Amino acid sequence: MAAEPQPSSLSYRTTGSTCLHPLSELLGIPLDQVNFVACQLAALFAAFWFRVYLRPGQTSSDVRHAVAAIFGIYFVIFCFGWYSVHLFVLVLLGYAIMVSASVSNIHRYSFFVAMGYLTICHISRIYIFHYGILTTDFSGPLMIVTQKITTLAFQVHDGLGRRAEDLSAEQHQLAIKVKPSFLEYLSYLLNFMSVIAGPCNNYKDYVAFIEGKHIHMKLLEVNWKQKGFHSLPEPSPTGAVIHKLCITLVSLLLFLTLTKTFPVTCLVDDWFIHKAGFPAQLCYLYVVMQASKPKYYFAWTLADAVNNAAGFGFSGVDENGNFCWDLLSNLNIWKIETATSFKMYLENWNIQTATWLKCVCYERVPWYPTVLTFILSALWHGVYPGYYFTFLTGILVTLAARAVRNNYRHYFLSSRPLKAAYDAGTWAVTQLAVSYTVAPFVMLAVEPTISLYKPLGVSCFGTVSDLHSQLCSAGSYPGQQHPCSAASCPDWRGRRP
Repeated sequence: MAAEPQPSSLSYRTTGSTCLHPLSELLGIPLDQVNFVACQLAALFAAFWFRVYLRPGQTSSDVRHAVAAIFGIYFVIFCFGWYSVHLFVLVLLGYAIMVSASVSNIHRYSFFVAMGYLTICHISRIYIFHYGILTTDFSGPLMIVTQKITTLAFQVHDGLGRRAEDLSAEQHQLAIKVKPSFLEYLSYLLNFMSVIAGPCNNYKDYVAFIEGKHIHMKLLEVNWKQKGFHSLPEPSPTGAVIHKLCITLVSLLLFLTLTKTFPVTCLVDDWFIHKAGFPAQLCYLYVVMQASKPKYYFAWTLADAVNNAAGFGFSGVDENGNFCWDLLSNLNIWKIETATSFKMYLENWNIQTATWLKCVCYERVPWYPTVLTFILSALWHGVYPGYYFTFLTGILVTLAARAVRNNYRHYFLSSRPLKAAYDAGTWAVTQLAVSYTVAPFVMLAVEPTISLYKPLGVSCFGTVSDLHSQLCSAGSYPGQQHPCSAASCPDWRGRRP
């Protein structure tokens, strides 16, 4: 009888199915990651089948809801095994609140129960998985479901518990007037397109997709007769899916090469800490942080492609008349890599989480919305100390960047060469600042974070703090806080004054 693989083997550590263990060993990739990719690829094929064979006009909404939920439940169990029970418990708790709580308090109860359960799971995760041995554990889907439960609860509260004149235009548009049935609730939270890697989406958009109204509603916003059409066109997601799959493939190749060549552990080795000069440390930090991004590009772009393949994610028509399938896009890679400001970088990273934070926190709280949004973002991500190092550093960097922009940018707008020089300089500073800020996020623990910040901290942190203090003392810091929202590593998108 063949000996079982040792549990200590990196490729064997998973809470889900082990049937792909031989493939994991062959590729040298941890089994939890193999399971994740396998489920997402299966979801991609299921999405094409769902769009072609379960068309809204030929299949009832109940059948589409049921199939989407059943596939999603199967994928979750395959990936995470019995730990998926946590997901199902939270879903049932959320629905119990949905049907029993008053509309005046439904958002509060849903928020505290969902965030409380998620936080308990985050704490247990540290002891179970020892600072992230598993890169795709059950907390990922739990975080997505938490977003959906709270988003839905707030939108039900807006639709049934508040006066229309008290709502913003966006809240009024997304307000829900009828509570979902249990099947609709399960389908929204656990559908196979988004249960593994997200993203969060609005309930109204999802129901419109299931009922076949999603694309039609977006097309009605355009006057097609002026464009020479006698009837509404039928946009196909095939081109968008192929484009996103190409990005996914490139991201996967970069992940398999760059991430192994420049692992995060390089930032705490003896050469980097004690021998490299400050410029070399900054450059090496940038390269290592660049190497850590392809896995996010891969996961989020593949998730976007899965939704598009099912026919979900159409956002309308751009100014050139092209069909857009970016309603659920979670990032804009080009804008991230060419960002010339901290704000521009962050507002194109984990976009749907930023939207969630704005919906449930920033627009709702009467006091200190920026601070409370930071706190919520940190709690949602987890309890690893590295997250909090990132958020605290991000606050200082954001405030300093805003102050510099407000006080010095106008000097560089008088000529094209000056503007080009300013853009080049701010691009370099932005990329290095982001790398410096998010390094603790990927290292998680206190000890490696302190080891990294010891050589870099005196120069970078001190410079940023001094600059911010000098600008504030000169009266240049704007007194009015502007809207922001937090998303991911770090999670703050402040707007320009």
